Amino acid sequence: MANSAWFTIALLVVSNIFMTFAWYGHIKLQQMKLITSSTPLIVVILLSWGIALAEYTCQVPANRLGYAGNGGAFSLMQLKVIQEVITLVVFTLFTVVFFKGEPLHWNHLAAFICLVMAVYFVFMD
Repeated sequence: MANSAWFTIALLVVSNIFMTFAWYGHIKLQQMKLITSSTPLIVVILLSWGIALAEYTCQVPANRLGYAGNGGAFSLMQLKVIQEVITLVVFTLFTVVFFKGEPLHWNHLAAFICLVMAVYFVFMD
């Protein structure tokens, strides 16, 4: 795979790390008592938007550089499937590392296998 393809994937990974923190980090912050359930929702939303800005600074260039129409290595469908797989892998790692009480079950593994198969199929000619 060309360097631009790997760079695109790296940007998507970083983007999804930020996205996961933007979407679910406030729950961990609440568990850590850094924010409370009485923290105004607008504060939590603004915090998440700030993190999401960092996500977009990686996501948009990843899609732009990675898209075959711009000289990248991937079709739009390939970019989306790669992004979805990365999202679920990052979310799973985030859950296992930061939310130790969330167990992984056999059906989660089965879903991941289906996602790997989706990547395989999306790259088929």
